Amino acid sequence: MTGFLFKKTAVAGVGYRQYPRGTADLPERGVLVRAIIDACDDAGFDPADVDGFVSYGDDHNEPVRLMSDLGTKELKLSTQVWGGGGGGIAGTFQLAASAIATGQANAVIIFRALVEGNSGRLAEAVMAHHLNDHMVGAGMVAPAQICAMRAQRMFEYHGVPKSTCEELVRASYYHGSRNPDAVAYGKDLDVENYRTSRWIAEPFRLFDCSRENDGAGALLMVSSDVAKDLAKKPVKLLSAAQGAEKGWGDLLENDDADLYATTGFRAIRQRLFEHAGLTPADIDVVQLYENFSAQGVASLIDHGFCTYENVAEFVRFDNLIAPHGKLPVNTSGGNFAHGFVHGIICAIESIRQLRGESANPVPDAKTCLLAGGPGSPTISSAIFGVD
Repeated sequence: MTGFLFKKTAVAGVGYRQYPRGTADLPERGVLVRAIIDACDDAGFDPADVDGFVSYGDDHNEPVRLMSDLGTKELKLSTQVWGGGGGGIAGTFQLAASAIATGQANAVIIFRALVEGNSGRLAEAVMAHHLNDHMVGAGMVAPAQICAMRAQRMFEYHGVPKSTCEELVRASYYHGSRNPDAVAYGKDLDVENYRTSRWIAEPFRLFDCSRENDGAGALLMVSSDVAKDLAKKPVKLLSAAQGAEKGWGDLLENDDADLYATTGFRAIRQRLFEHAGLTPADIDVVQLYENFSAQGVASLIDHGFCTYENVAEFVRFDNLIAPHGKLPVNTSGGNFAHGFVHGIICAIESIRQLRGESANPVPDAKTCLLAGGPGSPTISSAIFGVD
């Protein structure tokens, strides 16, 4: 049974500004305002008519402070998904759709901005959510260390080959090297450099980790009826789900051995596909938030695209790349190779891909799954589609 919220709303415009870390030409709020105006221009929509804002990951930009720059006529919705990681990224679309479908707002901007000169290193921001006293007392003082231990469990207990991580990273860099907007543009990944790059937290080397950039991304969401009269092809929200399953929480490192190596998506997967009336086999392309390579592989398993037993056959470079892979993943380059403004590019690439605007198009793609930050305290996923 499909959810009553879904297919009634659509993304009508996107805007994205990215800079190498420490080089943004405006403070964070200024970069964000530019991205919002870009999203509205993309749709042919007046920014002053935006009446709602949703973000995630402890974004510092309160919507009421954006109003004067945007000429906002009235603010009706101002909210954020809890959690310091990127797990809430797809939950923002659920909140925006709820507000639009119930008449609480008409036009909602989903956004994330990060300019480190203003808000500091992202790693510092997420520590409050991921690193409790239990972890710090055991010497785990960075997200990479937490995810590294979970990755080792996946490799050693569940038997997932480490080669799957290399395949995923190679696919991301393949797409990024062919995307003029990506930091990896024109630079194919040197596999030997990948294998010998410096350790971050074993089993993660440098290229297994997402990079950080300055920038901001914004997506304009309206009703499907409004979207069809705007400038760009509307991309409908078919489904979204967020939350956490029993046992997922601060003491996960101590408790459920089976749950420990997962990314938390198993509980929401059923709702996600039920509401869309789809199965994993119906998904044409995936935009996968990869904070670390092993978590990206685990996310594909948790969403039901493969199992522990057949993951090595499924997560192969040839299967993951556009245009003809079985399931192209991160067609802009993703957090590894496009750039990392807390994952918002994954949402934007979902829309660009289904519009036919991706640098690495998937022929006739009708559905795209957006997976939030794996392993975060709160996780979420969404499915977008076009007619």
